[in-house]
Amino acid sequence: MKKKLFIYFHKLREQLWFRPLLFCLLSVGAALFAHQADGTKLDTLVLNIKTESIKGLLDTISSSMLVISIFAVASMLSAFASASNTATPRSFKIVVTDDMSQNALSVFIGSFIFSIVATVALDNGFYGKSGLFILFLFTLSLLALVILTFLRWVNGISRLGRLEHTISQVESVTAKSLSKHIKHPFLNALPITNSLSDGQSVLSNSVGYVQHVDMSALQALAKEKGLKIQLNCLPGDFIHENFAITSFSNIEDLDLDEITKKMNDAILVGDTRWFDEDSRFGFIALTEIASKALSPGINDPGTAIQIIGSHERLFFLWNESSENDQKNEILYDCLTVPKISMADFFDDAFRPISRDGAGNIEVMLRLQKVFKSIETINHEEIKKLAIQYSKEAYKRAELSMKFKPDLDVLKKECLF
Repeated sequence: MKKKLFIYFHKLREQLWFRPLLFCLLSVGAALFAHQADGTKLDTLVLNIKTESIKGLLDTISSSMLVISIFAVASMLSAFASASNTATPRSFKIVVTDDMSQNALSVFIGSFIFSIVATVALDNGFYGKSGLFILFLFTLSLLALVILTFLRWVNGISRLGRLEHTISQVESVTAKSLSKHIKHPFLNALPITNSLSDGQSVLSNSVGYVQHVDMSALQALAKEKGLKIQLNCLPGDFIHENFAITSFSNIEDLDLDEITKKMNDAILVGDTRWFDEDSRFGFIALTEIASKALSPGINDPGTAIQIIGSHERLFFLWNESSENDQKNEILYDCLTVPKISMADFFDDAFRPISRDGAGNIEVMLRLQKVFKSIETINHEEIKKLAIQYSKEAYKRAELSMKFKPDLDVLKKECLF
């Protein structure tokens, strides 16, 4: 049940209509709530408000908000297409869930619905003296909200879908996911020390990417059956029907069909990867933008250099973790979880850029400077890999650059 709610909520968040629907329901509620003030002590305290004055405001809102809403949707769709074309299609999910745009669209459509409902109620004499006064306050407040939202949205829509803004959004989402991984690298479970190679394996019943693992469900199953469960896949891994998603201590008199079903139900598999829990996916999306910028048809090394800077900031999150001396909090003591190799993060972030930018001295210089920078992080594995990838990047440059003075300059920035 928890897994189904998680999936449903995650999918709802990506729907463009979800927030506008909530605001529409709130608007209808506000228009009807004003009637509750009638017949109370407010009748002797509030001013007399003419129906015509409220109706004029409502007519203004209703006649303009639908047009602005259509314009907002068209602008957002244009921005989404721009983000997919100029950056990477993987960035679409981030851009489409942009809070500013969804909030603006919600306010515009909700205001239109409010004005229609309130106008119909007014025409049918639904409000008394106090109700008219409360409705007048609601209308003025809504009008002020619309104006402020529109001004903020006009300022923001100019950036939505632009490459620089998309890069910033992807980096921000990646930083959140990576911080979560650094703080809890084993998903609040135990690391794998002794593999359950002689235990019972559970095969996947799906083909696709692991999107979410319900650790609490696996822990509950382990407690109920007295098992030690080893998780063999993490969010972001691609699995198939012959892949052993889990292994567990082999105990007799167990209903293997029931255990297989429950373990598969605890692991959500889909066609695409999610940024929220897949700490590597953000690096991949950023690097795709850099590779696209370095293609001969676009030839934009400045964007690749900007992406390298994003990677540098992300890797320094490990430096902050070392300074805070964070420890893995154990919530699921019956589960063991594999470790994501640091080399995988380096591959995702730097290998495609060093391959596609090998012939560009500016890109390769910036790449070597980043290796020098992250080599100072208080993390032994990062230090070793920074030197290794510095060597590999220089070897790629040697094969691509024909101008020896460029190679000489590049060699001075290397870590070896």
